[in-house]
Amino acid sequence: MIAPFYKSENRDFTLLKGDCIELLNSFDFKFDMIFADPPYHLSNGGISVQSGKMVSVNKGDWDKSKGFEEDYLFDKSWLEACRNKLKSNGTIWVSGTYHNIFSIARCLNELGFKILNCITWQKKNPPPNLSCRYFTYSAEYILWARKEQKVAHFFNYELMKEINGGTQMRDVWTLPAISAWEKSCGKHPTQKPLCVLARIIQASTEPGAWILDPFTGSSTTGIAASLLDRRFLGIDQSEEFLKMSQARREELNSIAKKMEYLDRLQKQAKLFQDSEVKVLRDSGAYYGPDLPF
Repeated sequence: MIAPFYKSENRDFTLLKGDCIELLNSFDFKFDMIFADPPYHLSNGGISVQSGKMVSVNKGDWDKSKGFEEDYLFDKSWLEACRNKLKSNGTIWVSGTYHNIFSIARCLNELGFKILNCITWQKKNPPPNLSCRYFTYSAEYILWARKEQKVAHFFNYELMKEINGGTQMRDVWTLPAISAWEKSCGKHPTQKPLCVLARIIQASTEPGAWILDPFTGSSTTGIAASLLDRRFLGIDQSEEFLKMSQARREELNSIAKKMEYLDRLQKQAKLFQDSEVKVLRDSGAYYGPDLPF
């Protein structure tokens, strides 16, 4: 019997502690969309700059490469477990850098996914290049794929066009890295900004959809899902980061805090019409098909 680490009062946000492959293989449920921010395998002793200070790029043992073949087998294992939890018309988004994105693309193709886009997230404020021996890293990549080759997926084309000023949205997104206000409950070393996850969720799901994040960290995916009236399951092995995720979700029990976040997201990325903000603010609990735990 699976016991949740945390479940919100209205059941829109659930956390599990443990290995995502083992847990995903232990229950029966299908999700509309998955976002995964897996280990990039880039903790190699290098250095970077953060807030004007030189820092190590090492995130922890979980982010160290074990060699191309072992990294590839790990990626294929968790992606296969995720595929089994997707609805037939579901999609998956996987973020990465050149360290892991080619392995991810190989696995997606081998498992039968259809890759739809490779999004380039161009950061407005990347750290400088200290060595001055190559171009400055300023982007991450997000692969978007659907489960089945010939089953249509959901894409909110009209909304993406609208927030892009009436023209088709392209696969290069210029959005800021994480802002200080997103660290109110602490910071995960690979935390993604809410504006990126909110755009992904708006583009590929409808209200009430179930979203899975198998490497949830501080649960930016789940916070964006709660703000946008979706439902969420996050899995992580770290109790520290699960507690951070819980604290972030409980912040949203305050209508004032929820409105603050929605307003900030609107200013950052103009994700919806202003009239929608009131609808999101006043939304209540959504009950329907629920997780089996």
